[in-house]
Amino acid sequence: MNYDDFINRTVAGIPPSGIRKFFDLVASMDGAISLGVGEPDFVTPWLYRDSAIKSLISGRTGYTANRGDFSLLREIALYNRDRFSLDYAEDETIVTVGASEGIDLALRTLVSPGDGVLVPDPSYVSYAPNVAIAGGVVKPVPLDGKNGFKLTAAAIEKAVDKSCKILILPYPNNPTGAVLDEAELSGIAAAVKKYNLFVIADEIYAELTYGRRHIAFASLPDMKERTVTLNGFSKAFAMTGWRIGWLCAPKPVCDAALKIHQYTIMCAPTASQQAAYAALKDGRETDYEKVEEMREEYDRRRKFVVAMLSDIGLDCHTPSGAFYCFPDVSKFAPSGEEFAEKLLREQKVAVVPGSAFGENGKNNVRLTYASSLKTLNTAFSRIAEFLKRA
Repeated sequence: MNYDDFINRTVAGIPPSGIRKFFDLVASMDGAISLGVGEPDFVTPWLYRDSAIKSLISGRTGYTANRGDFSLLREIALYNRDRFSLDYAEDETIVTVGASEGIDLALRTLVSPGDGVLVPDPSYVSYAPNVAIAGGVVKPVPLDGKNGFKLTAAAIEKAVDKSCKILILPYPNNPTGAVLDEAELSGIAAAVKKYNLFVIADEIYAELTYGRRHIAFASLPDMKERTVTLNGFSKAFAMTGWRIGWLCAPKPVCDAALKIHQYTIMCAPTASQQAAYAALKDGRETDYEKVEEMREEYDRRRKFVVAMLSDIGLDCHTPSGAFYCFPDVSKFAPSGEEFAEKLLREQKVAVVPGSAFGENGKNNVRLTYASSLKTLNTAFSRIAEFLKRA
């Protein structure tokens, strides 16, 4: 049977995730260290887990409202207001299956066939495939390593054309760790208005910035009305496996996205929503001390990794957010792909080729510092040994 006759041609043409490829290799290799997958090494705090357990014991095993449990929607509204000066009502919010569903929902809601979508290059691996699935056309916006891979209004000006309808704005950035300040965001906002763009602001790493507070794009003047804001619990709250996040948008956009959510997901898992409610309620009552503790530990690891990269001769800008470094490896290998494959084969350390995040990252690799200092120290000893022979 020829399955090519049946599989959607767009889906067939999408390559597998470059991140998962190396994750799967590590899983089958004894003694390997993975610096590849962006997953916190912290266990979800007990209070959040206990809240989910109690909800199961009490028999809360049915659906919630499509949009999400009302108590969680209220906590999200309070969190957005208190932490990021965002004024979203409950009916401008959808509880999603991770921020990943939010990306898919936003694109399928806003993109019609042939619409251009400006995607920073490099940036998260899911954007371009989801644009294609939605019927859009990716318009890469090349980022410059010399300015720390920051998106600029000038870069948008060079990439935009008449087909462009959407800008994806993923800051703090995965894989580069770049963060944008208010002046830089204001310049982008001016370009957004000039070209009448709608923005998908993926702010999943909003709590993971170092030495500064995150500025939500929708909090800028006139930007809420043309922004979808995505966030979630996976990174800052150490809740990756719970698959819980949210989408906020102006009500007409949110209501349109809710139709897709209703017909494809119904609602996010009830127990996960209960754990998320506990996380936000506890955070509000304790000034988010658990989030702060994890961020402080990531900051210690960030400083360690940046120092180690410098010591072993890998050029890398200092990341200001998320939990990744994105060093240039062109002095040691023709491409990040070859560097990553040889490092894994010879020293059993997994990093992700920068090309997984876009053509403009082909000379880099991404490594995460969401691992213990002990693990990082062992990994860098192996990387240093590898570079001696490179």
